[in-house]
Order: sequence, then C-alpha cells, then structure tokens
Amino acid sequence: MRVHHIALRCSDLHRAERFWRGVFGLAVLRRDGERAVWLDLEGATLMLERASPDEPLPAVGAMDFVALAVTPAERDAFTVRCAEQGVALEHETAHTRYVRDPDGRRVGVSSYPLPSLSAP
Repeated sequence: MRVHHIALRCSDLHRAERFWRGVFGLAVLRRDGERAVWLDLEGATLMLERASPDEPLPAVGAMDFVALAVTPAERDAFTVRCAEQGVALEHETAHTRYVRDPDGRRVGVSSYPLPSLSAP
C-alpha cells in the first residue's frame, strides 16, 4: 500500500495554502472554489479543506505528525524557507525537522533512510 491522499481540515484555507505552498514548496493540483485546495505530494495528494466553524482544532501540543520524505539537501532548503518565512522549527533530529501548521498540527520533513519497498 501507499498513501493516496491526506485530507486536513483547516480553519483558514488561504492561510493553510500559503503555509504548505511556501514552507513545503507544494504545487497546486486543483482548486474547488473556497472549499478546498489539492496540493501535489509527488504520487499522493494533500487536500486542504475548509473546516466548518464548529469543528475543533487539533489538540494543542499533540505529537502525532506527518513527515514528508526529502533528500538531505531538500531538508536543509526547508529549514532555510522556514527561517525566511518566520516559521519556527519545533524540533529537529539528524534527519528530521518538525514545525506546526497554522492549525497546530505537527508536520515535518525527513531524510531518514527507509528500507526499499518491493512490489508484492
């Protein structure tokens, strides 16, 4: 199996799009008016969807996260983009950098080497 899409409900769709495009460098695949923006995860899709006003935000300080695979050079470029855009690194390890999105979700980029996945 592989990831098909990730859907994130966002309190401010425009702010979320600026964050994901600016910090992660993701390209727009599709727009659905003021309801959603789909971003390219190179083989999967990140769907940013406008949340309804009564939806709860992610729990403050939650440690669940999504990490996107990058090369070490891409990880370093991510760190530079974060600094340029005033996005604080929450934590970093030798391979992974973590930030919080505008709704407080923990997200990151990782160059940790994973074993190759072979087709069944």
